[in-house]
Amino acid sequence: MENNTQDELKAHLMATDEEFRTLAAQHAQYHKQLEELEAKGGHLSDQEQVEEVRLKKQKLRLKDQMNAILARSRPQQVA
Repeated sequence: MENNTQDELKAHLMATDEEFRTLAAQHAQYHKQLEELEAKGGHLSDQEQVEEVRLKKQKLRLKDQMNAILARSRPQQVA
């Protein structure tokens, strides 16, 4: 049930929050680039390995920013 609420909040933010939408688009782009690197198999050059680490860090940073927006947008629950 709570996961459904989380998905609804994400959908709402995608529709109404430009910052969230931009972060989500960048996150998806990094994900695609990582998939392209992973499709090469275990034979990455040194430069590709550095790029993989950079993309993973950037993707995580974006996810943290998106989660911060979700946290401040989530209705406060009273215990």
